[in-house]
Amino acid sequence: MRLTMLVLALGSMSALPLHAQQADPQSANAPPPEIATQAVPADGIRTEATVVVTGEQPGPGLWLVRKGSNELYILGTLNPLPANMQLASAGIDAVISRSQGVIRAPYLSVGSDASKFRLLLLLPSLIGIRNNPGGKTLDEVMPPPLYTRWRAFKERFLPGDGKVEKMRPMFAAQELYRAAIKRSAMSNKDPSEALVTAAIEKHHPTVSVVKLELKVKDPKAMVKQMKTARFDDLACMERTLDRLGVDMEVLRLRANAWSTGDIATLRANPVPSHYKACLDAVSESAIGKQIGMGDGEARVKAMWLAKAEQALATNTVTFAVVSIDDLLGQGGYVDALRAKGYTVLAPDE
Repeated sequence: MRLTMLVLALGSMSALPLHAQQADPQSANAPPPEIATQAVPADGIRTEATVVVTGEQPGPGLWLVRKGSNELYILGTLNPLPANMQLASAGIDAVISRSQGVIRAPYLSVGSDASKFRLLLLLPSLIGIRNNPGGKTLDEVMPPPLYTRWRAFKERFLPGDGKVEKMRPMFAAQELYRAAIKRSAMSNKDPSEALVTAAIEKHHPTVSVVKLELKVKDPKAMVKQMKTARFDDLACMERTLDRLGVDMEVLRLRANAWSTGDIATLRANPVPSHYKACLDAVSESAIGKQIGMGDGEARVKAMWLAKAEQALATNTVTFAVVSIDDLLGQGGYVDALRAKGYTVLAPDE
């Protein structure tokens, strides 16, 4: 059973994509020409709104990996996406209907072997786990320039929310991101998940789950340690503000491109994930290293690649799901598969 506090502190990060796009920082932060020429307001928050698509859309297509006559089809997921877009199901269903196996999206899980009763007893002690130690507020733990940026975004997207000022920067950033994405008619919900599940229930392929499960041996001690622990999470806040400021239009552009199958636009407009900075704040901390999160991303990637190779060796057709940034990013899953000698074709190749 997952610990509530770790779903919030570690798990809320681990529920996010375990990837970091390896793009050149300078070019990755440069918006497309049509966006770059638009004036940026004094508060650093663009007000232009690229219209996000609605209705049923084809999605990005599937990557194809071949080993002889055996085939592995990969769907690359993305977030955020247009909130009112529905992903066409025909392509996913058609491939899974021919598949002997499905490899679910990889993820990291933090939990405990403690009984449910013992975990329930811990719930009262979880109060305040997301707040700064010592009752400090954001203006006390953040440098003045960064706090000034934060206040502009908070007044725009979280007006009247006083509780968020007491949160650690990484949790305050998460609340802000959710509110801003919702305001922009986008969502972090994966529209492919229900379609894949429905196809599995319909066609009954073998399902492989790629999960790195980290165990907390002493939940009570961990809760106590979490309340006083300090995380280097200012980079998480800064990157989040970057994404919601000048990069918001790029996020919309990418959301539309994914929905309509425009792989060229996705390649041309990488956005370094702010999730990486937030995940690093936990995984690189003393607590994160104690649990074993430090090399979690690399271990999950190795586990997924092992499943993919096994599938290519035994199945005629396999369907898999990973983050699209793990497919397009330098040193990602596609590069790893090609390095192993497999033929890999993108949807537009």
